[in-house]
Amino acid sequence: MIVFDLRCSSGHVFEAWFGSTSAWEEQRDAGQVRCPMCDSASVEKALMAPNVAAKSNGRAQPPVDPAQAKALLTALAAAQAKALEGSTWVGGTFASRARAMHDGEEPAAPIHGQASLAEAKALVDDGVPVAPLPLPVPPPDRVN
Repeated sequence: MIVFDLRCSSGHVFEAWFGSTSAWEEQRDAGQVRCPMCDSASVEKALMAPNVAAKSNGRAQPPVDPAQAKALLTALAAAQAKALEGSTWVGGTFASRARAMHDGEEPAAPIHGQASLAEAKALVDDGVPVAPLPLPVPPPDRVN
């Protein structure tokens, strides 16, 4: 048996198993292979990531300890909360407020909020000192 990732003319990607490559071709040519989402018979092979086995002489990675992972995330959250002490949530106005402070139009103060990727890139390109937070920060009105 062989498995192929297939893509229909509408762009849906799905997986299908065949006895061989020639069986895939025969079923496709006969219109028997159809997209399960839109029922299109216009189906071709999609690019697939190869399944490469790990080297036998390599070191195995230890399993992740859930308790250790939780402790690390808790420590990261505590460090972020400490870094945000004294900082003001400005929500979606973050980019404009940070730029105004950088340009001297508004007094400098520690702030945090939300910015789109494009806004953040523009701030960095213009030399405005900003950094992403490692963990999401919910707006104050959404915190229990």
